[in-house]
Amino acid sequence: MKSINKIIILLSLVAMAGCSNDFLDRPSESQVGSNNFYQTTSDMRLATASLYSTSWGQYNNDPLLKLGDVLSGNGTVNQYNGTDGTDIFAHNISASNSIMNSAWVSFYNVIGQCNMTILGINQYAPATVPTKDKNAAIAEARFIRGVAYFYLAMHWGAVPIVEDNTKLIDNPLLNRIIVSDVYKFAANDLTFAAENLPLTDVKGRVTKWSAEGMLAKVYLTMAGLGNGGSRNQTYLDLAKKYAGDVCQNSGIVLYPSYYDLFRVQYNDVPEDLFAFQWTAPADYGVGNMLNNLAPSADLMPQKVGAWSVIPITYDFYLNYSAKDTLRRKATIMLTGDKYPELNAAGGGYKATGVCMKKHIIGNDKDNSSPLMTWMCSPEHNAVLRLADVYLVYAEAILGNDASTSDATALLYFNKVRSRAGIDPVTSLNIDVILKERRIELAYEGQYWMDLVRLSYWNPNKALTMLNAQDRHQFTYSATTKVATPDATTIAAVIPATSSSFTLPIPAVELTANPKLGQPPVPYY
Repeated sequence: MKSINKIIILLSLVAMAGCSNDFLDRPSESQVGSNNFYQTTSDMRLATASLYSTSWGQYNNDPLLKLGDVLSGNGTVNQYNGTDGTDIFAHNISASNSIMNSAWVSFYNVIGQCNMTILGINQYAPATVPTKDKNAAIAEARFIRGVAYFYLAMHWGAVPIVEDNTKLIDNPLLNRIIVSDVYKFAANDLTFAAENLPLTDVKGRVTKWSAEGMLAKVYLTMAGLGNGGSRNQTYLDLAKKYAGDVCQNSGIVLYPSYYDLFRVQYNDVPEDLFAFQWTAPADYGVGNMLNNLAPSADLMPQKVGAWSVIPITYDFYLNYSAKDTLRRKATIMLTGDKYPELNAAGGGYKATGVCMKKHIIGNDKDNSSPLMTWMCSPEHNAVLRLADVYLVYAEAILGNDASTSDATALLYFNKVRSRAGIDPVTSLNIDVILKERRIELAYEGQYWMDLVRLSYWNPNKALTMLNAQDRHQFTYSATTKVATPDATTIAAVIPATSSSFTLPIPAVELTANPKLGQPPVPYY
């Protein structure tokens, strides 16, 4: 496998080579790098459209759930996931883990394409293109680049920053950058995006509100970094400022149906502040392949195939209250659950075991999608939802207090619970907020990052939560409505330590660039 610096250099060289044919109305990499391309606002919109999908594929199709939900204890794996999947479940990740490496490569591929787009606009856009349109296109690229760096910092901490691909040609060996500066770089990108993106746009495009929502998450994370048991109030205030602006001034509200958020017919509803925009047909690895985790071939395009499912841990299941049935059924299948919209032509689907439901959208007929294949599900899965921002807002208001009954925090926190059909709370603390986030955002790749964020300012609590989990799979009786945990787990789980919250640098990267093994250096 090529190291990522070689891949980004290759992107730069391809960009210098000239044009090739269009692909699904989106420009090729060589077109985007051509000095004949960025001549109109439409050209720039085409260039930024490609940043929402293909390069994210390597992350979306395995690491998103394995790192976000299996590593964090929401899900588990089975014998078909191989050693790398089992090692993630067991907190035994080595530098050669291929799933982890795929996430690293995907994030830097995204960054390389964003850099190429920004450079192309700055170098080739003529004066006839309005400055506002030029800045908006750059803002889209910087938003997506900022998200990629945010995710890199949350998983690996100190990582290299690549701001200009062409500089790698002369200097391909980069140092890692101290984690605080990686977050600062991400925050700077998202700030530019917030200042230059429009208030509204066509479905699927990010806006000012998308940038402010993501910026709030970055500042909430930065608040705990290196602060010795408390959180930096300045960063908490910034998180509160940006999340509050989205909550109070965007005009966007929660979509009424939690269940429908994860159905193709409701792709890109306003609550989805940032979602991947997958296209069909697509080659292997560059489309959305999450529907392959279906429990039956009846739920697959042309009713062929299906990978192994994501089993559920008993620990995650226990988070659901008796009233929280709407979110539970949209998120996980229990034996006996009926889903009339899945395999609808065949009379619906009745679950025969316990597994993940979210991202399982059914076959091509269920989705009126004749181009759907096992390599390209038409689900536009969300990266940032308004509900996430509501919960970030509540946590920023809580700040360093042990608990809060602040009316604004409770208002937005309880909006999330109200949609789910469960009772409001009258007081908040960090345990209540983290539990709500775990349930609301399950199988969206978020819970591991929530634990990392907690570990920055309360590592003992993060470790206690992680090590106390019951990671057994379980069976469920549709007759007695009783869940019974298995006697053993698929692998022995190694107790997490403080170092567990930082993934190892991929071995292939260390071999290609020994500087990655050196202490990180400042960027600013």
